[in-house]
Amino acid sequence: MTIYSLQAAYLPQGWARDVLVTVSEGMITAIETSAPGEPQPPKPQPARAELEPVDGIVVPGMPNAHSHAFQRAMAGNAEFRLSARDSFWTWRQAMYALANRIEPEDLQIVATQLFVEMLKSGYTSVAEFHYLHRAVGDRRYSSVNPLWEAVGNAARAAGIGLTFLPTLYQSSDFGGQPLKLEQARFFLDTDEFLRAIEQRIGDERRASNGADNHMLRTGAAFHSLRAVPLDHLRHAALALRGIDASMPMHIHVAEQMLEVRACVTATGRRPIELLLDQELLTANWCVIHATHATPKELEGLAAADATVCVSISTEANLGDGFFDAGRFLSMNGRLCVGSDSQSTVSPAEELRWLEYQQRLRKKRRGVLATKSESHVGTRLWRDAAQNGARAVGQPVGRIAVGCRADWVVLDALHPSMAGASTDVALDRLLFAGADKAIRDVMVGGHWVIKGGRHFADEQLRDDFGRIMNDLRTG
Repeated sequence: MTIYSLQAAYLPQGWARDVLVTVSEGMITAIETSAPGEPQPPKPQPARAELEPVDGIVVPGMPNAHSHAFQRAMAGNAEFRLSARDSFWTWRQAMYALANRIEPEDLQIVATQLFVEMLKSGYTSVAEFHYLHRAVGDRRYSSVNPLWEAVGNAARAAGIGLTFLPTLYQSSDFGGQPLKLEQARFFLDTDEFLRAIEQRIGDERRASNGADNHMLRTGAAFHSLRAVPLDHLRHAALALRGIDASMPMHIHVAEQMLEVRACVTATGRRPIELLLDQELLTANWCVIHATHATPKELEGLAAADATVCVSISTEANLGDGFFDAGRFLSMNGRLCVGSDSQSTVSPAEELRWLEYQQRLRKKRRGVLATKSESHVGTRLWRDAAQNGARAVGQPVGRIAVGCRADWVVLDALHPSMAGASTDVALDRLLFAGADKAIRDVMVGGHWVIKGGRHFADEQLRDDFGRIMNDLRTG
């Protein structure tokens, strides 16, 4: 057990100074605060407790609610124009080329590098939306899937919390069209998918010997309505609910207008309409993108209490379009962020551009502030952290009793924080480049970043460079 004396921290009730936080086995078990403006000496503590001071400004770590780790290996490699009509669909061909070359060892090193980058940027947990299931050449692995294991090994090596989302991917388009050759590695039949998830959850429970494992969660994902026939989706979703009633479930939907038009042609319904028609959505579901949602569809998502995850950097990089965040939040919709294709690995940048998109559309400032929270940065970081916790299904997103000790420490002496009071710290983080002030990061009670460095930095530099050269020249 360790008691941390936090100089300043953002708690659920707001900013506080001189906060004592007790952490046992990675979880917060007690919090004591002084009255505003009245710092108090630490109270006597149990003899076995260590007292560790934490200078700086401590904020909750951010859950990354949507990630494709293997795509880190192509970040920045598709930023040249092939034709005047380049789009998501042309980018996808480059993604398929990478997906059909990467091996388990490659994936583990790429994912470890990515997860360390996430930690340095303030992400302390990640939902990995994983659809690489088969060996190169469409061969089944005989028992343990090394591609799945690679992601788990990377998360442990980096020290990040992981929600692993095996993803069902069965068709190339609406109407159950057969997968294309380049999509063959993604295929699992529905029963195989369900058995693998049930076995994984059982193995995790046996390995933990009845103790709660607060760093790892298994959920499930459906790639999209075009990639999973509707009857298969319904069958699998209900079966997964039987395996774990609180299981996180994620799905891409309405990211591209071509997808929306194809869905209307095939079914007579728009994708989000079609999904809502199934009456499957609950608070455990996270809908990814929802870029082309109508006001009525947004209202339906909010009413279902589902979370929406946006990745502004990816949606901008791929030319997807604008998500109507202002409207959705006005409906009390739950919104979180993710790094998706890894074109940017920074929650501060995702949230900054969430606000900036709205400013550009509405031609005014402070669009996503509220009457109860006038600081845009504070409102966006707080809500994305708490809603992201729901999406990853982990006890994170707040500095509160019963939550995992996942903290980001901002260096109050960094130039980007100069002259800042605590109430503007998160505004500085989002809008003044203070992501450079992220000094230390804790996950599950362990310091994984200290002074901006991860213990594996040196080895990773060599390993990642080797893998990237191999993937480029292979």
